Amino acid sequence: MAACGGESSSDANEQAGTYAVKVTEASLPARQHIGSTALMKVAVRNTGRKTIPALVVNVSIAGKEGQGSTLPFGIRDPQPDLAQPDRPVWVLAARYPRFAGSPEPAGAETANPKTFDFGPLKPGRTAHLVWKLSAVKAGRWTVVYSVDAGISSEARAKTTGGVRPGGSFTAQITTAHLNKEVTDSGEVVDQKPGGPAK
Repeated sequence: MAACGGESSSDANEQAGTYAVKVTEASLPARQHIGSTALMKVAVRNTGRKTIPALVVNVSIAGKEGQGSTLPFGIRDPQPDLAQPDRPVWVLAARYPRFAGSPEPAGAETANPKTFDFGPLKPGRTAHLVWKLSAVKAGRWTVVYSVDAGISSEARAKTTGGVRPGGSFTAQITTAHLNKEVTDSGEVVDQKPGGPAK
């Protein structure tokens, strides 16, 4: 069962404390091609006895360039005096992220574009989260994600071992184009004329 999301949580409504969670699934294809689409999937289970105030996922590309970018799937060009120094490595499809199996967008935007708020998650429930990405920059990239229990620092998510939950994916993006794309259901199909599906 997925959590309910869509509206960013208010810090004032978040109950301070530590909330137990477990990442039960995490995947992103390791080999991709410019113009292809891929699904990044993260499933989080509330293993505690309290409702998580706001299931939050923070996303960034690893390294100095990724940390310096305001884009969750982008890097910051180090050249000085650029009008727009942020450069996407992947473009996030419209109406994403979503809960798996839902046609509706989820993961409300917050003050930080790298932070996605999926709303409360009840004890025993698992939220299956999906980002649909189009690769636009060749290279070897590592996407880092972390899970938290609220926007404020007062509500924190921990694993049973007391560690902040999260992980990373490393993907090699090449310039070769196989004319394939991934559908919302995760099926790989021939790409339609006009480019990647949105």
